[in-house]
Amino acid sequence: MLPRRATLTILITLLAATSHAQSPAPAAPPARPTPPTRDPGTPGYVKAATLPDDTNAPAKADGNFILGPTHTPSPDTTALPTVPQGDVHEFTMQSTDSKLYPGIAREPNTFGTADPSDPARLILTTSHPAPYTRKVAVYVPKQYVPGTVAPFIIGADGPDRLLFTALDNLIAQHRLPVMIAISIGNGSGDAQGSERGLEYDTMSGRYAEFVETEVLPLVESQYHVKLSKDPDARATMGGSSGGSCALIMAWYHPELYHRVLTYSGTYVNQQWPPSPDTPHGAWEFHEHLIPSTPDKPIRLWMEVGDRDLFNPNIMRDNMHDWVVANEKMAQILAAKGYHYQFVFARNAGHTDRAVKQQTLAEALEYIWQGYPKP
Repeated sequence: MLPRRATLTILITLLAATSHAQSPAPAAPPARPTPPTRDPGTPGYVKAATLPDDTNAPAKADGNFILGPTHTPSPDTTALPTVPQGDVHEFTMQSTDSKLYPGIAREPNTFGTADPSDPARLILTTSHPAPYTRKVAVYVPKQYVPGTVAPFIIGADGPDRLLFTALDNLIAQHRLPVMIAISIGNGSGDAQGSERGLEYDTMSGRYAEFVETEVLPLVESQYHVKLSKDPDARATMGGSSGGSCALIMAWYHPELYHRVLTYSGTYVNQQWPPSPDTPHGAWEFHEHLIPSTPDKPIRLWMEVGDRDLFNPNIMRDNMHDWVVANEKMAQILAAKGYHYQFVFARNAGHTDRAVKQQTLAEALEYIWQGYPKP
């Protein structure tokens, strides 16, 4: 016969094992379907100039371009020992310090259900308040003169080391002005119900206001730089939802930003909570907003890959194809006479790093055309 203590230990172990077996882990979300490879000559897509393989579009040319399938990294995105390296500082921001973004999160392995009366509207019940921490990286080039007013670029999903390297090289070659870069980490998660989704996919001026009132004052006070108030001296950039966020910042606050750079911009229906003013989220840019609004002083560079996201998901609203969304953006920007450059990249996925290494220098040159004004 076993001692009483040993018997109790065995019973407790068996009960724990039984309890664990009766409480299975949440099911993993279904795998995202593999995107099809899209042909830039598809009927309905914009007419575009096909570039020789492994070359970039001209930095001063508006319009539509097709590049690839080879994507060799540009020397301008490689750190060179002969080029002055800017200083990169990092600091952390807590959700408890923010008045505009106190923090939310969506429960793991949950998404939502389509509204039976409107497939373009997502019903989501698993999002709740939650804390977060974000990092902010500040790049100050060696050529910056302390105390002088400088142009700057805001980047999403930071820190973006590739951006800092490109700025080192392009500033040294006098192809870009001496500028500060502020690369801001997101508040965690992705898509509807997450903090990142709330920040990046919401069609409003809130994120630009967060940057203006809660981030830029810290950058100026902590690193003794002066950031320009001239919207022509301010740029935004990002990939995926960070890309749509970059345009959202300039669209809702053109008095703050005029220059925008996006990779695989999420110009699709991903806003949550829904808004009656923009019921289709960032899809509204090419569907209604740009066509029906007087031109804004925005210069835009944007890219999409031939294997970019195609995610019909449970909504089945026909507004979740990243290639179609970016093609429609190019169409309406051309029709409205905007200064824009659209790059369709062959042999490229969503926010493809090889494409970014190939094109980032040219894209930065393009969006900074005309600065400073004579």
